[in-house]
Amino acid sequence: MIGRRSTLPIVRAAAPGLYLNGGELGEILLPGRYIPRNVGPGDRLDVFVYLDSEDRLVATTEIPKVMVGEFACLRVVSVNPRVGAFLDWGLSKDLLLPFREHEGPLRPGQLVPVHVILDETSKRIVASARLERFLRGGENTYRERQPVDLLIMSRTPPGYNVIVNSERLGLLYRDQLGTPLEIGQRVQGFVRTVRPNGKLDLSLDPAGYKRVLPLREQIVGALEQGGGQLPFDDDSSPEAIRQKFGCSKKAFKQALGALYKSRRIRFEPPGIQLLDNRTFNPGTPAKPELVSKPEPKPEPEPVPKPVPVVKAGPVVIRKAVR
Repeated sequence: MIGRRSTLPIVRAAAPGLYLNGGELGEILLPGRYIPRNVGPGDRLDVFVYLDSEDRLVATTEIPKVMVGEFACLRVVSVNPRVGAFLDWGLSKDLLLPFREHEGPLRPGQLVPVHVILDETSKRIVASARLERFLRGGENTYRERQPVDLLIMSRTPPGYNVIVNSERLGLLYRDQLGTPLEIGQRVQGFVRTVRPNGKLDLSLDPAGYKRVLPLREQIVGALEQGGGQLPFDDDSSPEAIRQKFGCSKKAFKQALGALYKSRRIRFEPPGIQLLDNRTFNPGTPAKPELVSKPEPKPEPEPVPKPVPVVKAGPVVIRKAVR
């Protein structure tokens, strides 16, 4: 319960706030500033339970950015040279990242990837930047083209290091993206390759034909909703394509090419237009129309060459000599 959201019933009201039934943990105080309107005895409240600055068990209706057992990228608020860094995790009390859990020096304003843990001795919620300890090893059961949830953790020359389904490391390649990603961003992706060491190569789009087929159906659906026209084509920006269709520009252009070859669309710059082709079947290109060859034109009759005119010289008449 500590470090997680729970639905707890109200036991009683007091000057500092409401006391909730925490089961084995006893009564847990919900301070007055977090009490919703129009609640009464017996009502159940959705709360997050943690220890306050005086190590007292308290509840809050605030929603943290991350809970115990989860990964996140959090911003450093301050650094205390004696205890460690404090991170913004969405609650009034900042989250401690102890020095023993650091991977390197930190500065205020920096984003740091962490895993949130519950110290079994002190029952305090703390963060750890030593992520390898909390990632699953052993047999890899992932398969190619499997959809997965991704958390962008850091940039690398090939692309981005990510946490896959909150349990494994993966690499998202930059050349597979239509637009840059932000550290801490959560996106859906697909397994591209499973490495022998258990790590995963990833993409934001399913590979090959399985990517193109549902995408072109999505484009046709968007065209039908847009009255048969859309202001998207090969010249559209990667950001606009990603926002509208949730895919890379490369995948979008592949889908447009398949639709064009199937005579389902035509390009009307700027944009595309849906054609009324009822025989369209995704994956089966339309048969080309038979075009009859034109009859050969008769060859023109040869034009006779003009006879050259030779000019005669002066006629000389000679008298016969007898």
